[in-house]
Amino acid sequence: MKKLNLPFIFSAIILIVSAEAYAQAGGGGLRNEYPVTTSVPFLRIPPDARSGGMGDVGLATSADANAMFHNQAKLAFAHKPLGFSINFVPWLRALVNDIYLGQITGYFKPDELQAVGLSMRYFSLGEIQFTNLQGENTGQFTPHEFTVEAAYARQLVKIKKGGGFGASLGLRFIYSNLAAGQEVSSGVVVEPGMTGAADVGFAYNQDFKVGRFKTNLALGLTFTNIGGKITYTQSSEKDFIPMNFGLGFRYEFNIDDHNQINIAADVNKLLVPTPDTTDADGNGILDYREVSVASAFFTSWADAPGGAAEEFREVMWSTGLEYWYNQMFAVRAGYFHENKTKGNRHFFTAGLGLRFSVFGIDFSYLIPTSSQRQPLDNTMRFSLLFQFDNIKRKPEAQPTSSP
Repeated sequence: MKKLNLPFIFSAIILIVSAEAYAQAGGGGLRNEYPVTTSVPFLRIPPDARSGGMGDVGLATSADANAMFHNQAKLAFAHKPLGFSINFVPWLRALVNDIYLGQITGYFKPDELQAVGLSMRYFSLGEIQFTNLQGENTGQFTPHEFTVEAAYARQLVKIKKGGGFGASLGLRFIYSNLAAGQEVSSGVVVEPGMTGAADVGFAYNQDFKVGRFKTNLALGLTFTNIGGKITYTQSSEKDFIPMNFGLGFRYEFNIDDHNQINIAADVNKLLVPTPDTTDADGNGILDYREVSVASAFFTSWADAPGGAAEEFREVMWSTGLEYWYNQMFAVRAGYFHENKTKGNRHFFTAGLGLRFSVFGIDFSYLIPTSSQRQPLDNTMRFSLLFQFDNIKRKPEAQPTSSP
């Protein structure tokens, strides 16, 4: 691998991993606009191939173990009492060949109304050859990050005719080791970054008929990665993690007993300050970096220097289509869009899925949308799913029912 000095590598790692290294600053307007950046951006990479084949949607799709990433409240509506999944994503293969994301996640439903979930995620950034400013080798290192998380989900309202409303709470420990033990400048030593975060999710779905056809409408709402900032040195200046708002819907249409179509869409917005160049107090730290997490959660909806128009450009949206035959074979397609001044990610996706009695496999492929080479081109995802029926559960409690 090409040898680079340590300060450059330390900065480039975050840019490459977030897939924002190719963001285009300076969009249409009287001022330059900048992508909203955070540390540990791997927290926002969808790990599963089902979502990957549908443009990264997943907030309101039917529940499986991968709801631990998309919307933990969906676990309360899982049809199987026990399930887990293994996901593998070779990442940024258009740039390097040794970066990957892996995740193991699972859930258990002790009864029909509630579920608990666990997940472990590991992100390897490949091998780096460190050098000092004089070009001398200072050692090799494999930057890596991981999370361990747990969640509880429960149906709060169960609708007699099919469906209900549920909520969830998840807790996450985040560890990021990009260059531990290395010196960046003036004797400042890099340390692993650690912090914690919480997820809050809501899920609603309702069965109803359109003529002779059975259908289902589902909605999902999430606030994820609500947690402390992170730092890699003893500096009091810390970076935001990707706190995010998500809203999604899914419409399921059963043509007959063997053919089903799902249409889904998600919108997401990072709840962190919009980058700007203002330093009102002259302390050398840009004002947007000094905003507290609690304040950013509320003010990030209207803090863009370019006003409402720029704020709207920070919204990412995606759509997905899924066809099932006999609940055994699936074909998927989707599209993801991010404004060119806010990251410029836009791509089509395609995917396939197979389901057997307790075992399933999914595959997805990211389709390039332009002749210009991009870091995300040709990204593939692979998922294995296991779901089990023969688990003894407690008798169903009596929930509050809608009229």
